[in-house]
Amino acid sequence: MTKIPFFHEVVVMSFECSHCGNRNNEIQSAGPVQSQGARIELKVTNNDLNRQMVKAESASVKIPELDFEIPAFSQKGALSTIEGILERAISSLEQGQPLRKAVDSEQADKVGAFIKKLKTFRNGDAPFTFVLDDISGNSFVENPHAPNKDEAMTITRYDRTAEQNRALGFEVTDEPEESASEEFNFNEEVLEFPTDCPDCRLPTTTNMKAVDIPFFKQVILMSINCSNCGNRSNEVKSGAGIEDKGKRIELLLTDPTDLNRDVLKADTCTLKIPELDFELQSGSLGGRFTTLEGLLVNVKESLEGQNPFGSGDAPSLQQDSNAMKKFIERLNEVIQGKVVNIHLILDDPAGNSYLQNVYAPEDDPNMIIEHYERTSEQNDELGISEELIADEKAKKEEVKR
Repeated sequence: MTKIPFFHEVVVMSFECSHCGNRNNEIQSAGPVQSQGARIELKVTNNDLNRQMVKAESASVKIPELDFEIPAFSQKGALSTIEGILERAISSLEQGQPLRKAVDSEQADKVGAFIKKLKTFRNGDAPFTFVLDDISGNSFVENPHAPNKDEAMTITRYDRTAEQNRALGFEVTDEPEESASEEFNFNEEVLEFPTDCPDCRLPTTTNMKAVDIPFFKQVILMSINCSNCGNRSNEVKSGAGIEDKGKRIELLLTDPTDLNRDVLKADTCTLKIPELDFELQSGSLGGRFTTLEGLLVNVKESLEGQNPFGSGDAPSLQQDSNAMKKFIERLNEVIQGKVVNIHLILDDPAGNSYLQNVYAPEDDPNMIIEHYERTSEQNDELGISEELIADEKAKKEEVKR
């Protein structure tokens, strides 16, 4: 069992036979299939070839410059580097060259030229684009700049299609759900349904409750309290869908009591602290309904987790470890209220995040809320098509008329 920071736990398995020399290794996710797929695009230069990565069995690898693709489910899961994935592809192609030369020399020459280009990328002689697309959401590429944002890497989360859900073994039905009884009051009930604990994998129960947040809207709280291993977790989802506009909330912390403000961070929201040069990308930590102090504690705990990619005697690894320790120390000072006059920024393209206004219903002098039009890229990440946006606007105009 290995815990990967900014990701989750994975199971690494290896096998080596001392009699015949056969060697094999495989990696599997120790957590459940994520609610969305993930597409990771990295602009690779020579310095990026040694980035550690987790490639799940359900992930495909693409290099657009060569029109090259390793299809999903064609290989077992692997814990490797970008260079290692390219080396594995080169070895696989070279093994079939003798047979190609004997059967079709022209085809063998084309494959040989392709292998030469692939080796150019593997050796770091030319930049290229590396795309890791995993419908299960359980693949990962190391960010050497963590906890800061990696400018060379873009992570896009998307809703799976029915075909992709079937490929993962989920049962998909087109039958409409039965309408709920009119006598059932969803807002007054705590719903329970069976699930597996994400830590010990034993059966437990998930509790779900609809909650109305004053001066905001309705949200869905989901929590797990496993009686087997003691794991406790909670997550929050919007109960009203995606808003018409994105929302950006900027708060100036002027007093330690500001840390007691309630905050709802949706899973589509990024958290930024400019004074610490810190950015928490959307999807990290999931949806949370807590206080500012609780949210920062969650960030600190995730950073303090075991880091198998940041340990060792190499000077660069020691420098990364020292930088991480210094950042955690500064973050801890903020949590303890020793540092004020810093800005916390919540930026949610879906408009489903919230920060308590302690002066409500009056305006908060230390908080700025901005509603903005989403970009096409943000709409794509949220799974919203331009046609759907146009239809919604047309319906609203019709209602006004």
